[in-house]
Amino acid sequence: MDVGILVLLAVFISFMLFLIQRAESKRRKFVVVAALLIGELIRRYVFYRNVHTEAWIALIIAVVLNLGFYLFIGRYNPVHSSEEIQVIGLDD
Repeated sequence: MDVGILVLLAVFISFMLFLIQRAESKRRKFVVVAALLIGELIRRYVFYRNVHTEAWIALIIAVVLNLGFYLFIGRYNPVHSSEEIQVIGLDD
């Protein structure tokens, strides 16, 4: 088992899941389509390098990390729409 590829895949998959989780509701469809395209690139890489075991373990690690982020941080800090965000120090 190649630990370097495992970590690399876990980081990329975690980042994709994190982007979907924290996307604004209006832009979530675009983010999901982009994540699917990146996921297809990862799938092709996995088949090219023949690292199926590392990919499955990386997927499990990514899901556990994102679930932990959601349970400890995401539930208490929901995603707001871009109209509700106020910039501190902006003189309007």
